[in-house]
Amino acid sequence: MPDKMLALVKTQRGFGAELQETEIPKPQAGEVLLKVHRSSICGSDIPIYSWDSWAKHRIRPPLIFGHEICGQVAASGSSVKKVKVGDKVAVESHIFCDSCASCVAGDRHLCRRMALVGVDVSGGFAEYVALPERVLWKLQGKIPYDYASLMEPLGNAVYATTVEPVEGKTVVVMGCGPQGLYAVGVAKANGASLVVAVEKSPFRAQLAKKMGADRVFGTQGDGSQLREELLSLKETPDGFDVCLEMSGSTFLLDLAFKILRNGGRLSLFGLTAGKMGVDLGEDVIFKGLRIYGILGRRLFQTWQETERLVLSGQISLESVVSHKFPLQKAEEAFQIFISPQKNCGKIVFTN
Repeated sequence: MPDKMLALVKTQRGFGAELQETEIPKPQAGEVLLKVHRSSICGSDIPIYSWDSWAKHRIRPPLIFGHEICGQVAASGSSVKKVKVGDKVAVESHIFCDSCASCVAGDRHLCRRMALVGVDVSGGFAEYVALPERVLWKLQGKIPYDYASLMEPLGNAVYATTVEPVEGKTVVVMGCGPQGLYAVGVAKANGASLVVAVEKSPFRAQLAKKMGADRVFGTQGDGSQLREELLSLKETPDGFDVCLEMSGSTFLLDLAFKILRNGGRLSLFGLTAGKMGVDLGEDVIFKGLRIYGILGRRLFQTWQETERLVLSGQISLESVVSHKFPLQKAEEAFQIFISPQKNCGKIVFTN
């Protein structure tokens, strides 16, 4: 094994990142060294790359970022028991302590001492990464290895969509970035009677149709016009049963409260840039809405369901991939991802 590796490093406080040759990490007790096979860009990598206000307070350069990862076990530290050299794995990006009240209660995804891969510890935009054994998901042979870094973001969509059953329900997906696109497919695979997508990018609107959306609406005009169009569908005169807010748009989130039927369900996954006002009386209490905050994936129930959907062929991991780049072209990849036109789906780095 070589001593050095190529990595995309956030070297300083500011826009961008640099490709550097750096030391290959050595796995500590309970850790595994992965040779990274694929990694992929998540929307939450963009604040680090662009250096927004969140990154200024959270990120401490130098940092190798990137948290959507799959790879092969290259070495292991002491006390590793569940995986061995040569095993192919995907990575759960939330490193849980397994001892706090949330973890003990079965809510590991809400761990009070959570550390995030590519944020608090070195991530996967590199040729190698060392991570705790407990956050590795061993891949079955039929999982497409070239796209297995996408098991993690698909899991976001699985949790957001299936936190309650959607069979026979009318579902609207707000925002069709990669997780929103996956949510469209997950809703269809789980028997939703109608799946409607709302997306401003024509490119991603076409991907939503490919994923099985029955109808796709743009975001042109004001909220009242879009609300009228959504509620004019013959299946939704009283509103949708389920709304999956995947965008983080305050415009779409405000609309979500208006288009749910009384007793409807709202899953909140997208992170808004700031605070917004909600009329709790009119929009929530008097409508009897059930609202779920979606953070990551339930560990490891969501991974089991995600694997089932992929192995059954109901969801194709590669279906939302639009671009592939070697890590050496990371700057080009990020420029495509952050472009206002959003003419991309998922972007995968092929190490």
